[in-house]
Amino acid sequence: MDLYTFNAFVVGGELDLNRLAARLGIGRRYRWEEPMKLNPVTFAKATDNDHELVYLYYFGGVVFLNCSADIVARFLDGIRHHAEYLGERPQLPFREEYRLEIDPGRRLAITNDCAIMPSHNQAFLDIICFVIAKSVALERIEERVDAVVDEVEGLIGNLGKGKLDLSDSDMARLASSILSFKYTSIAHIMVLDKPDITWDDAEADRLYRTMAELFELNPRYQEIKHKSETLLDVTDVFSGLSHAKRAARLEWIIIVLIAIEIVIYVLELVRRH
Repeated sequence: MDLYTFNAFVVGGELDLNRLAARLGIGRRYRWEEPMKLNPVTFAKATDNDHELVYLYYFGGVVFLNCSADIVARFLDGIRHHAEYLGERPQLPFREEYRLEIDPGRRLAITNDCAIMPSHNQAFLDIICFVIAKSVALERIEERVDAVVDEVEGLIGNLGKGKLDLSDSDMARLASSILSFKYTSIAHIMVLDKPDITWDDAEADRLYRTMAELFELNPRYQEIKHKSETLLDVTDVFSGLSHAKRAARLEWIIIVLIAIEIVIYVLELVRRH
């Protein structure tokens, strides 16, 4: 029996794989959906003889294949010297673990923490990495969305007390965060995209569809989309109230200015008489 172990993490932002490839001396360009495969010890481009691999994805997913905790830690520290724009270590609270067992004597089985296959196929490794990288990246977005939901709930609570303490810059920041959730989940993480190999390999397609369902990729994306749309509706209400408040303030300023002008005019008439 052959055993493969997977550990997935996510970095703070997207990875510019072509820029990283140039820094590492890898003479090729990577498409948006294509991962970079490296030897986690030497940082060289992976070969067929490498038993330990690391997969890097544009959307920030980092998946280690058959790597010990020590190798993972050393790679996470070392990658920042080649991609200094990351600015921070990959966020370890967001992680996924998975196992693949190749055993000709057992029946095919796919669960949310392990897959058993009767024969080896390189596509299986690539698909598992792709799915758990998506999952851990979605987990990071889910936490950010929940944080914004909590912030908006506080604003709604203040609104119930007759307070609307939200400046235009805060409103813009809030709207920008919400839009980034929708854009990142569908464009960067490619939640709705399937690997190219699934179109030609029926077993690979079955594995991808099963794992995507087990990790609830589409429902989680739909939940992010629903929360984002709800938050945008709330910000529209805040924006309308803020504009109304500003308009009311301007109207009062105009009224006060007119009143002052009238008082000055009356005082001028009194002085003349």
